[in-house]
This record gives sequence, C-alpha cells and structure tokens, in this order.
Amino acid sequence: GLAGADLRPMSLGLSHSLSRYKLKFSPDKVDTMIVQAIGLLDDLDKELNTYAMRVREWYGWHFPEMTKIVADNIQYAKSVVFMGTRDQAQTLDFSGILEEEVEGLLKAAAQVSMGTDISENDLDNIKDLANQVTALSEYRGQLFEYLKNRMAAVAPNLTVLVGELVGARLIAHAGSLINLAKQPASTVQILGAEKALFRALKTKHETPKYGLIYHASLIGQAAPKFKGKISRVLAAKCALSIRVDALGDTGDATVGLEARQKVEARLRQLEGKLLGSEAGASRGKEQPAKYDKTRQGPTPAVATQPKAYNPAADVVAAPAEKVEKAEKKKDKKRKTEEPKEEEAAPAPAEEEPKKKKKAKKEAAAAPAAVVDAEANGEDKKDKKKKKKKADA
Repeated sequence: GLAGADLRPMSLGLSHSLSRYKLKFSPDKVDTMIVQAIGLLDDLDKELNTYAMRVREWYGWHFPEMTKIVADNIQYAKSVVFMGTRDQAQTLDFSGILEEEVEGLLKAAAQVSMGTDISENDLDNIKDLANQVTALSEYRGQLFEYLKNRMAAVAPNLTVLVGELVGARLIAHAGSLINLAKQPASTVQILGAEKALFRALKTKHETPKYGLIYHASLIGQAAPKFKGKISRVLAAKCALSIRVDALGDTGDATVGLEARQKVEARLRQLEGKLLGSEAGASRGKEQPAKYDKTRQGPTPAVATQPKAYNPAADVVAAPAEKVEKAEKKKDKKRKTEEPKEEEAAPAPAEEEPKKKKKAKKEAAAAPAAVVDAEANGEDKKDKKKKKKKADA
C-alpha cells in the first residue's frame, strides 16, 4: 500500500485532472494571454503616436514642408532615416518608401525649403528616434498577428461577429471569457460605456445605445439612424456566440457565421434592400398583405389585366357656334330683366309720404300728452291740500 504522504499528492493531482476534464479545460483556451496582448497593443499605439509626433516636430525644423507632403507616420520615419538632410533628396530614389507623386513633391519642396540647417550630431539623434518608430511599428504588426491567432483559437464565433480587436477588448473589459459569458445581451451592448450610462441615469437623460461594440464593422456599415437597432441585434448574437465559445465543445465558427448572416439580413431589411418576408419569417401575428391593384378580382391569386383606356368615355367640348348661341340667350335674359327692376324701383318713393304723415301725427300727439300729464299732476296736488285742511 501507499503511505499517507504519497497518497495525498496523488489524490490532489487526480482531482485536478478530473476537474479539468469536466470543464473541458485546454491550454489553448487560456484567455489571460488575450487580455495582456490587447493591453500591450493599446499601449504601443499610444507610444507610437507620441514618438511619431516627436519625430515630425524635431525634423520639421530642418524640413518643415515634408510634414504636409508625407501624411503616414511610418513612411515619414523611414524617409528621414533614408534621406538624412534635405540636400540629398534629389540624388535618392524613394520608390521603396513613397509613391511617385509624393516623391516628386518631396524633391521639389526640398529645393525651396525654408528650414534651418542641422548638425550631424542632431541628425543622428533624429535618425535613432525614427528607427525606434519603425521598430515599434514592426513589433506591433507581430503582436497583432499573435492576437489574431489567439482569438481564432479561444473565441472563434465572437471573432467572426465583431472582429479580433473588438472581441479582445470585450474579453479584457469583462476580465475573462467566462465572466463575459455570464453577462446578458443588454450588458454586452453597453459594455465600455458605464460612465455615460450612470450619468444618464443620474440626470434622467437617454441611456447610451452602444459601448465597445460600436467599433464593430457591422455597426459601421449601418446608417446613423439604424446603428442603435443593429447594435441591439448584434449584442444578442454576440451573447450567444460568447457562451458557445466559453462552454461549448466545438472549435469551429458555425454559430458565429450563421449569426452574422442574420445580422446582415436585418441590416438589409432596415435599409429597404429586401422585404421582410425575404429577410426572415416574422414572429407573432400575421401582417395584412400589401394592397395590389392587379389582384383585386374574384380570384386574388391571379393577377388581372389593368383596364384599357376608353376614349368614348371622354367629355367632348362643345363647338364654338353653340357657345356663341348660349351667350346670346344670356344677354337677352339680362335685357328683359333690367326693365322689370326699373318698374319695381318707384315703390320705395311712394312709401316716403306715408312715413312723413306718421311722424307728424306722433309730433302732434306728444304736446297733448304733456298737457294731460300736467293737469293730472295739479289735480293730485289739490287733493292733497284738501286732505291736510280736513285733518287740521
């Protein structure tokens, strides 16, 4: 039998191997390398940008016109190392570094440059910095190839959907592939925009529609008004693909390819390139069919011929002679109506004397009414006086 000191490490090793088998653990599936690689890639991009700007600023004192002529940072650094001082530009061939048009502009600008002269020691230091830029650029290319291979091995379905860089950034932001697989689609959609999300919740504004997933090529293809919808669809498919990559047995990208086709179909549907029936069967209630004029007969399945033009149904304009006769009749009617109106006009003149007579009668009756009222008033006063005397 085995002693207790030997049995303990054996049982520990057996338990570890069983756990790895149950979890289907594989060293190729280690996502820590992806997290480190994408972090280093972002740092390299920052350093490259800083170094390239320093080379442009430093060499710009000697040849300032070159900054606008050569736009690419790597080509600029290689040209500085190859050319040295601007005086040698005419005798050199830049075909391996620059295009013909750019080379011609560079040589023409070198003859009339307004830059200052520099010493050999200054030029050597500038060349050393330019060599650092080119070396960093080459190393960045190697690191990107390594990251592509690791992403294809660890998360092939996610890579097909959003690309190597975006997929690696999602994994690095979540911490690991398993942690990312635990997140719902709504969290995957806004992963990387947490600051904007909490600010929107605090100020009661609209929440962000996308985070790191915004840099995926599928969202870049969509029109600005459809980016929110496509990001929601893409996040849902990404959540499924991540779970397949993290917990599935297969190493192929069939799920990711199918999901990408569905997202592309949804994008075409939104842009109007395909009808909803072609892009995919709709769920829920049946939608009413679109109105089609050619299918409105007794048998809607058969397209009916559109009605032909019927010239007999047109309204024909009357000839000129008939129009003249109609106008003459109208003129005659007007002439006969005018004398009748003149005869009816004197009637108001006869009514005027009647009105005057009424006014005179009213004027005559008015003084009589005033006299009666005065008489009545005097009678009432006499009666009151008599009553007072009687009481006394």
